[in-house]
Amino acid sequence: MDLFTQTARNAAGVQRPLADRMRPKSLDTFVGQPHILGGDGLIRRAIKEDKLFSMIFWGPPGCGKTTLAMIIADETNAHFVSFSAVLSGVKEIRAVIEEAKKQLNLYQRRTIVFVDEIHRFNKAQQDAFLHHVESGLITLIGATTENPSFEVIPPLLSRARVVVLQPFTDEDLINILTRAINDTEDGLGNLALSIDNDVLSYLARMADGDARTALNNLEVIVDFVQPDSAGMKKIDLGSAEKALQKKALRYDKGGEEHYNLISAFHKSLRGSDPDAALYWMGRMLEAGEDPLYIARRMVRFASEDIGNADPQALPIAVSTMEAFRFIGPPEGELALAQAAVYLATAPKSNSLYIAYGDVKKTIKETGTLPVPLHIRNAPTKLMKDIGYGREYQYAHNFKDAYVPQDYLPEELKELIFYKPTGRGFEKTIKERLERWRTVKKKRDIF
Repeated sequence: MDLFTQTARNAAGVQRPLADRMRPKSLDTFVGQPHILGGDGLIRRAIKEDKLFSMIFWGPPGCGKTTLAMIIADETNAHFVSFSAVLSGVKEIRAVIEEAKKQLNLYQRRTIVFVDEIHRFNKAQQDAFLHHVESGLITLIGATTENPSFEVIPPLLSRARVVVLQPFTDEDLINILTRAINDTEDGLGNLALSIDNDVLSYLARMADGDARTALNNLEVIVDFVQPDSAGMKKIDLGSAEKALQKKALRYDKGGEEHYNLISAFHKSLRGSDPDAALYWMGRMLEAGEDPLYIARRMVRFASEDIGNADPQALPIAVSTMEAFRFIGPPEGELALAQAAVYLATAPKSNSLYIAYGDVKKTIKETGTLPVPLHIRNAPTKLMKDIGYGREYQYAHNFKDAYVPQDYLPEELKELIFYKPTGRGFEKTIKERLERWRTVKKKRDIF
């Protein structure tokens, strides 16, 4: 914030949010991230040895990405430019590059360009940085909550190191909150406050690893609670819960967390753990996921991971989707829960999934092989005369409605795609196929 903005804020009686005021100003006051800021941590060592490199901070909201970039610039005495991927374009990038050249030529200062939400930059914007990052004119520090592997172009990703930041632990958050309460310069230390310890634990738990959320919630509570006759604001767990509404779980339907949760749900079903399946499904529903998306995933799971081991799995999954459409939320969620438990406890088989995968692979390798003449349709006399349908044997005319004959193209007739397991109903299917294949082998021998 510049001097004019600060003066205007003061004149209007507007105070910066507590979370902004409490940003640590040095590595020694930064709480958490010991894997990169500890005694021999990557970032601490790079600053100490003056070997700064371009990097992309990847971590959840409120884990200190912006603050850490500002500290790096301050401790290396670099020219710092903060850049918003949402508000800026290629024109602004060029202006930053020109200023970086001026800083280097006139003052021998390196320039750190911090790009918040770098995943929102399009390809042209990311390309504009490439040459200048490679030449060393600027040190790029990007920040993103999304997986850089998917959101940052490979050439830029190869020129920067991805640094993973972890959510703050509850202990970290309690330390941050305590510092804010006691700080008389930037925090709440000049207020008459009495805050129970369980309130701090509650705030840490509610923040879900996000320091900004923890400090914002603390500020809301302090503003909400009225002082007593002695001017003291006494904050207990009840008043804290009253001041705050239920915090929405961190979840982005289009982002990585969405795929993490659906993956956890799918793998819990596959692993036959109904408790975990219910938990991850509940997490998604509480966070606002479309229930029909979950239902569609269970329909897919029924074929992919259960298949004919339990032929009822697919109709149950499909009927669950229809049941939810008919009932709606919240009652319809029980139908989803019932289906999730059924699928988790059903016998498992991926034989169908493997068989169809092998079929597609074989088709790609062998192309459009001709249909054997004896199983071709013969609606005209010409087709019959040239052999279409000749020697075809009608299965219902034989015992058990089975007759050994070939249905695959000549080049593939020895292949077996579907190999059922011995689990669930597939055990019955396996025994049936083995009987039929034995009969077919005897035919081939004689």
